[in-house]
Amino acid sequence: MRWTVVVPLKPLARAKSRLADTAADGLRPGLALAFAQDTVAAALACAVVRDVAVVTDDALAGRELAALGARIVPDEPGGGLNAALAHGAGVVRSWRPDGAVAALNADLPALRSTELRRVLDAAAEFPRAFLPDAAAIGTTLLAAGPGRELLPAFGTDSRARHRASGARELRLDAVDSVRQDVDTGEDLRAALALGVGPRTAEAAARLLIPGQ
Repeated sequence: MRWTVVVPLKPLARAKSRLADTAADGLRPGLALAFAQDTVAAALACAVVRDVAVVTDDALAGRELAALGARIVPDEPGGGLNAALAHGAGVVRSWRPDGAVAALNADLPALRSTELRRVLDAAAEFPRAFLPDAAAIGTTLLAAGPGRELLPAFGTDSRARHRASGARELRLDAVDSVRQDVDTGEDLRAALALGVGPRTAEAAARLLIPGQ
């Protein structure tokens, strides 16, 4: 099974506010863009990913991610994360009505294509499936097979909400790069320890991060 991956990205000026203790206001937009670039590049390099659709209204992010090969979908609902994902999945299904769709966080700067393939191959065994984040509270990936609605429920306690929605929780070892999203300084340190992509490494080099 090959997948179209949908990546939501809010306007960079409003991204990553919880990194305020680690990155100054002027640095956070660039850091958020770097996260998204490394995430999208790794997803595009995954053997079972056909293409990546980024749902965003940020002009700079749209240009930079399109340059990597992503398809840009305007965030027409403007109603937040889950509305953006549902819209993106709908657009993707208009391209390929019987395609498999996976929602993926934009802040996975350590993402490895081989680990993403393991997750997507496991997800292909179920109508809907999800992968919990490193904190075991949220979700970093939600997948829907052909003919299945995505039904995203990201946000607070999304692991419990996706499980309650009937999606199968994937219990996989050695896929840390797919679990490690970045919201806080501690998350960023964990991602750096795993080994981030080149754009995040360059952006993070401008920060003074305790423990690095």
